[in-house]
Amino acid sequence: MIRASLLAAVSVSLLAGSAPAKAPPFDTPAKVAYLIDLSSGAVLLSKNADVRMPPASMAKMMTTNVAFELIRKGDLKADKMCTVRPETWQKWHGPQAGSTMFLSPGEQVSVDELLKGIITLSGNDASVVLAECIAGTEDAFTNVMNENAKRLGLTNSHFGTANGWPDEGRTYVTARDLATLARAEIENYPDLYKKYYSLVSYTHGKTLGSGADITQANRNPLLGRVPGADGLKTGHTDEAGYGFTGSAVQNGRRLIMVVAGLDSYNGRIEESVRMMQWGFNAWQAQPLFKKDTVLGTAKVQMAGSGEVDLVAPRDLAITIPAGVLSKVQGMKVRYNGPVKAPIAKGQHIADLVVMTSDSGEQVMPLVAANDVGEAGFFARIWIGLKQLFGMA
Repeated sequence: MIRASLLAAVSVSLLAGSAPAKAPPFDTPAKVAYLIDLSSGAVLLSKNADVRMPPASMAKMMTTNVAFELIRKGDLKADKMCTVRPETWQKWHGPQAGSTMFLSPGEQVSVDELLKGIITLSGNDASVVLAECIAGTEDAFTNVMNENAKRLGLTNSHFGTANGWPDEGRTYVTARDLATLARAEIENYPDLYKKYYSLVSYTHGKTLGSGADITQANRNPLLGRVPGADGLKTGHTDEAGYGFTGSAVQNGRRLIMVVAGLDSYNGRIEESVRMMQWGFNAWQAQPLFKKDTVLGTAKVQMAGSGEVDLVAPRDLAITIPAGVLSKVQGMKVRYNGPVKAPIAKGQHIADLVVMTSDSGEQVMPLVAANDVGEAGFFARIWIGLKQLFGMA
C-alpha cells in the first residue's frame, strides 16, 4: 500500500484551486492512431489501437529487435559478415521489390551495415539477408520474431516475414503492440537505439553505368522537424497505406506515437509532426514523487528478509493537460507477489498506478530499495514449515 501521508500530500497539492481537467481534443484522418507518454504511462490518444492491421515496413522493428537482443547477449557481432545469396538478391532487387539497400549478389556485408540499411533505408533486401545470416532461413527467423513478440507482451501480433512485405494476412500487428515494441527498442537497448535509429541518411551500393555511390535519406518524418526526435520506422504498402511508429524526447518526457492507414506520403509527414507536437504542447508533466521516495513494500518469498521497500527509480510525474492542475482520483501499488528472492537493488518489481480525471490510468515503475538475498538452507526449511501450517 502507499503510505497515507504521501498520498494526502499529493492530493492536497494537485487539488488546490482546480476543477477536473478535460483532455485536449485531437482529430486525425489516420485510420489508426496511438500516442503514449512513457514518462508516466499515460495514453494521450487511442484510435483503433487494438485493431489488427498489416504493419508494412514497421515490422522491421521486430527484425532489429531480434538482432539487438543477440548483440546484447554476445551471440551476434556487429562486424559479422553476411553473404547476399543470389536467390535473395533476385527476389529483392528492382522496382518490384520496394525499398532496397541496393545490395549485390554474392556481396559480403556486415551486420552493422545491414542494420543501417534496414533502419535508415528500409531495405527489404537487407532485412531478408540479415534474417538468413542469423537463422539460416527467413522462415526460421520469423519463428524467433514471434518468440520475441511473446516475450515482450505483444498479444495481438504475428510476423510471417522479416520485412513486412504483404503475405496474405499472415503478418499483422496493432498500434498498441507497435508502441510496446518501440518501447522495448528504446529502453532495452539504449546504446544500439542511439547508434542506429536517428541516422539522417546512409550510403550503400552503386548506380548502374557511372558506378556512383547511392545515398538515401531516412524516411522518418519527425527527424529535422520535431526537436528531440530520434526514431523509429515508417511503413507503406498499397494494402496498409502510409504508417509510422515514432518517438521523441523533450524536457524529460518521451512520447511514442503510431499512425497508420494514411493515404499519402506527405499526409504521413503532416500527421506525424502534428500529433507529436500536440503531445508535447497540449500536455505537461505534474511532479508527483522525488527519486528514491519509499512508496510501499513488497512481500518477498524465501528470503532472509520478509519484505523490501519499493522506491521511485527517478522523479515521477503524471501527465496532465497543459495549463491546469489535475485531479488524482486514486493511487495503488501493483505487483505479482510474493516476489521471489534473490532481488537486486534497483530491480523493477512493482508499479505505481495513478488514476487521473483526464487521462485515465498512468503506470510508473517502482524498484527494490536494496538487495534481498535468498534465505539459507535451514531458514528455507523453517519458512516452508510455516507456510505449510499457515503460520506465515
